Amino acid sequence: MIVLRSALFNILFYGYTTLTALRMAPLLLRRNADVGPGVRRWAEGVNWLLEHVIGITYEVRGHKHIPEGPALVASKHQSAWDTITFHTFMVAPAYVMKKELTKLPLYGRFTQMAGSIVVDRKAGAQAIKGLVRDCRASLATGHQIVIFPEGTRATPGKRYPYQPGIAALYRQLDVAVVPVALNSGLFWGRHNFIKHPGRIVVEFLPPIQPGMDRRKLLVELVEQIEAATANLISEATEGGSRDNSGDKPVDMSS
Repeated sequence: MIVLRSALFNILFYGYTTLTALRMAPLLLRRNADVGPGVRRWAEGVNWLLEHVIGITYEVRGHKHIPEGPALVASKHQSAWDTITFHTFMVAPAYVMKKELTKLPLYGRFTQMAGSIVVDRKAGAQAIKGLVRDCRASLATGHQIVIFPEGTRATPGKRYPYQPGIAALYRQLDVAVVPVALNSGLFWGRHNFIKHPGRIVVEFLPPIQPGMDRRKLLVELVEQIEAATANLISEATEGGSRDNSGDKPVDMSS
């Protein structure tokens, strides 16, 4: 049943995404068109499909820490879901995205029009300079920058080194960083066709105010995000165990 539901979700997801892109395509011809509402409705639609086809719901914790003005949001990254749903509970999120994603038909263009900030990870130091410049301009227009410090999706229970980009932004933009923990990879796994029912939890943690040393910032982010993420994973899998892939909780009650 899970396989059939996952197959149905994927068919509906790609069909819905294609129809949304086609419906919004005329906006590509308009200069400075506001695609934010359309992107938000699309994200809400994806969550509707997840709930009614797979049985995945989500919960947001730490509402008081969700920034409404200029800020950096440094989030754990476990699933494609993370790149979609911040649009549904933040005012004006602007994702930092890798350059390769801009090559996807329509999707790449719409994400840029929605405020996403493109970084060329092969450009070295020049990439950091461009990232800082573009993020400063985005903050000036009222966006909140959403960045995944690890730079890639991590299987639940694992982590990759936090990249220096977040520290450079923190120091040069002089804004608070809001750490975010989540457990989305338990249900919509990395490179995993199968989706598993359950409740995704996203937790906004207390902001780290400007002024901290760059190295201390990275240590603080790792400690806060990884500890809170581990707690969310433990909470979701309490009473059970996990398979070797780390992508789903395994019920051992039987």
